[in-house]
Amino acid sequence: MGLNKKSVDDFSAAGKRVLVRCDFNVPLKNGEITDETRIVAALPTIQKLVNDGGKVILCSHLGKVKNGPNEGESLAPVAKRLSEKLGKEVKFVADYNVTGEAATAAVEAMQPGNVILLQNTRFRGSEETKNGEAFSKELADLCDDYVCDAFGSSHRAHASVAGVTEYVRAKGGNCAVGYLMEKEINFLGNAVENPVRPFVAILGGAKVADKLNVISNLLEKCDTLIIGGGMAYTFLKAQGYEVGTSLCDESKLDYCKEMMAKAEQLGKKLLLPVDTVVTSEFPNPIDAEIATEVYDSTELPADKMGMDIGPKTQALYAEAVKTAKTVVWNGPMGVFENPILAKGTVAVAQALADTDATTIIGGGDSAAAINQLGFADKVTHISTGGGASLEFLEGKELPGVYAADDK
Repeated sequence: MGLNKKSVDDFSAAGKRVLVRCDFNVPLKNGEITDETRIVAALPTIQKLVNDGGKVILCSHLGKVKNGPNEGESLAPVAKRLSEKLGKEVKFVADYNVTGEAATAAVEAMQPGNVILLQNTRFRGSEETKNGEAFSKELADLCDDYVCDAFGSSHRAHASVAGVTEYVRAKGGNCAVGYLMEKEINFLGNAVENPVRPFVAILGGAKVADKLNVISNLLEKCDTLIIGGGMAYTFLKAQGYEVGTSLCDESKLDYCKEMMAKAEQLGKKLLLPVDTVVTSEFPNPIDAEIATEVYDSTELPADKMGMDIGPKTQALYAEAVKTAKTVVWNGPMGVFENPILAKGTVAVAQALADTDATTIIGGGDSAAAINQLGFADKVTHISTGGGASLEFLEGKELPGVYAADDK
C-alpha cells in the first residue's frame, strides 16, 4: 500500500524550488468558485513550504478539457482565491503551454517564500497520455523537489502526478507527499490494512460493476459488509427475488452469488436491505415530489422501482454501525438528491455521527451526501478523492502514492 512515504516534514524547502501538485479541480460558475474545499485542504502544505523559505510552484488540472485550452477552465480564479487565503500574492502564469517561457521566467524571478500557480496541466494534451515524458521532464526542470498533495488525482499515472518524479529523483531531489495525501493514506490505508475491530464497511451507489473488486477486497478485511443503494437489487435478484423495475445488472448475478458464498465461507456478515422504499417511476426532475410505498425486499412488486432502504433496514444498519470501532462508507443508500428518497442515506449518516468509532467517508457521492445533509463535522475523515479512494479500498497501488520516496 505504500504507507511509509516521505512527507513535507522530512526535508527543508529553504531556498529550494518546490513543485507541488495540488487538486484545484474546483466547481466554477460564471468564473466564480462555488466550493473552495479543495483550496482550503491544500493550504497547510503550501504554508509549511512558504514558512521554510521555499519557492513554491503550484500546479493542478481543472475540468476535463475536451476542446483544448480555454479561459473557462483556466486556473486564474484559483490563484485569486489562494492569494486571499494565504494573505500574500500567488502569481498566476497564464501560459497555455504550462511550462513555457513565461513559466520559466516566473520561476527564475522567484524569491524565497514566493508562490506561483501554473496554468491548468490538462491544457497540455500530453498530461494524461502515456507519452508525457517531455512534459514530465519540463515540469521537473522547473524545480528542485516535488510534493504530491492531490489525492483526488493520485490514481492517475499522469505527468504531473507520477511522471515528474522520475526526473526530479534523477537529479537528487526529494519526492514527497503533502499533509493532505499523508492524511488520506493514513486514514484509508490503516482503516483497510490495520483496522480497530469490529470493522464495518458500507457500500452503496448505483452499480455493482463499479465496486466489484472493492466488495471482494473488503470482505477479506472487514467484519460486516453492508450493501445499499442501486446495487443491492442485483444481490436480491441473485437470491432469486423479484426486483421489479429496479436497477439490476443481469451480467453480475453470478458474481453476487460468489460474494455471498465468500462471506459465508469467511464467516463475515453481509447485510442486504430487508425492506425497500419503492416508486412507480424515477422522479423527474430528480428532486420532484413523489409518492412512495414500503415493501419487504423479498416481496417487491414487478411494476415498481426500488429507490431507498426502508425503515427496518435503516434500523438494522444503524445497529451494525453502533457496535463498530472502524466504519468506512462509500456510496449513498438511495436517490439522496430527493428529500423523500434520502431517508436511508440520512439514517446511515446519523448512525455514523452518533458513534464514537473512527468514521471514514470514501469521497464521491458519499462525501457530497454527508456535506449536503450537514453531517460533515460529525465524521472523522472525508476523503477528497472519489475514484482514488475506491481504488485504495480495492487494495490497488495508486501511482501518485507509489511514486513518492519511501522514508
